Amino acid sequence: MSLDEVFTAAQEKRLFKHFLKKLSENIEGLGIASSMAIETFGWIFRGAISISNTVYQMVEMGWRSLPIVALTSFSVGMVIALQVGTATTNMFNEPIFIGMIMGFSLVLELGPIITAVIVAGRVGAAITAELGTMKVTEQIDALYTLGTNPVKYLAVPRFLGCILMFPLLTAIANVIGMTGGLLVTINSWDVTPEQFLSDSIDLMSMKTFFHGFIKAFFFALIIAVVACHKGLNASGGAEGVGKATTSSVMMSLVLIITSDYFLTLALVSFGIK
Repeated sequence: MSLDEVFTAAQEKRLFKHFLKKLSENIEGLGIASSMAIETFGWIFRGAISISNTVYQMVEMGWRSLPIVALTSFSVGMVIALQVGTATTNMFNEPIFIGMIMGFSLVLELGPIITAVIVAGRVGAAITAELGTMKVTEQIDALYTLGTNPVKYLAVPRFLGCILMFPLLTAIANVIGMTGGLLVTINSWDVTPEQFLSDSIDLMSMKTFFHGFIKAFFFALIIAVVACHKGLNASGGAEGVGKATTSSVMMSLVLIITSDYFLTLALVSFGIK
């Protein structure tokens, strides 16, 4: 065996060991995160809820996220209307189905996804940074010393704030996105507001709205679990908090985008479409 072959074999062996180590760490992290989520819901079902902390988190996650959610959804709605109107005009010599395509696009997919991306970037990062700073400065250990459960005191309000406010933000994003599309449609083409709203609402049922809200609930759960898990398990000082925050946002986005397909498949299979 030549020296190059020995070197290649050793390098492949190191890469394989590194892969196994990362896989083991990810599986262990999944177990810890699942355990934390189960414990959190256990406290919630037992009624161990701090109303003041929960309301504070709802304001932080909902009200203060609203401006960027509104701006983004309004811009996306305008772009969709412009693109759909242009495409249908080129194909059929008149703008048709703009309201219908916009309604289904926003309610089924874009509303939950856009809101999830914004909340993961803003709220998820903030939760991880805050809890991570408390962890590396030993404030979490101080809570244990004082006889306070950190999951009950820190995770429960953030779980509830995210789960309660995310569907509401999604609904608002849908309405604002439709408003942006309506303004572009009535100003760019000879389409009345009544026709636009009729096209967008008449063909949708309650199942269509439930489809989007169910996705919103699961996306909120993903963001809350990942952010709290990464924050409560941060280590390594300021650098570790930065890495945990970056990892939290990236993992949340990957899980949201990946789970979107499987959620869609499951919901369509159950007739929620």
